[in-house]
Amino acid sequence: MGKHGRVKRWLTLAVSLAAAVLLLMFVFFVRISEVEVSGNVRYTREQVEEAVFDTNLSRNTVICYLRDRFRPHKTIPFVEDYKIVFRSLNRAEIIVYEKSVVGYVSYMNSMIYFDKDGVVVESTSERLPGIPMINGLEFGHIVLHRPLPVEDPRIFSELLNLTQILEINEIIVDQIEFARSGRMRCCIGTLLVELGDNTQMNGKIGELRSILKEYPDLNGTLYLDTYDEANLSPMFRFEKNQNRD
Repeated sequence: MGKHGRVKRWLTLAVSLAAAVLLLMFVFFVRISEVEVSGNVRYTREQVEEAVFDTNLSRNTVICYLRDRFRPHKTIPFVEDYKIVFRSLNRAEIIVYEKSVVGYVSYMNSMIYFDKDGVVVESTSERLPGIPMINGLEFGHIVLHRPLPVEDPRIFSELLNLTQILEINEIIVDQIEFARSGRMRCCIGTLLVELGDNTQMNGKIGELRSILKEYPDLNGTLYLDTYDEANLSPMFRFEKNQNRD
């Protein structure tokens, strides 16, 4: 091999080494520094970012991309899944798909959260803001990701209907209670609201919203079970709680 050939070979080797060094620098030093989060309701942007990028290595753009493509996503309570969209080498968006949660029951010192179909989505000691405790349900052994073993599963459609109407009317309740007779009631702070059965629920909750706007600090029991949509000037019984101020 002549001198010219040796020079050409060394130049090729030098270019290859330089390319390899640049590639290594890219792999190890290009990092995700800007993170956007969307779809999150129960978690803040910071909480989602910390859960997904929990180590310095996880912020590396190349490693993050490979993990996102070829490895299962990290498990985050109350999150069904998430998607990472790479906007640039240094910027990414995390799109969160949260689990649908309508209530929880107390079971063996834990809070068992379930979705609109009664499927258990999480068991935790954490109280989730805005999610009511459900009383009056009788069930057997609870298994994560399986339906609550209640006697009549139709109760979940009634619960979903009630929680949706409450959400539309921007009313947050602490507890919802079901009786064997099919009657329902809810607790809002120091106010207990008797709702009766599941008929005319839109009207009952609409009346509740109007009453709460005018009297936000009621302490006692409000009887909306007598609601009749045909009555244009309804009057409802209220019994003040004598045990509290």
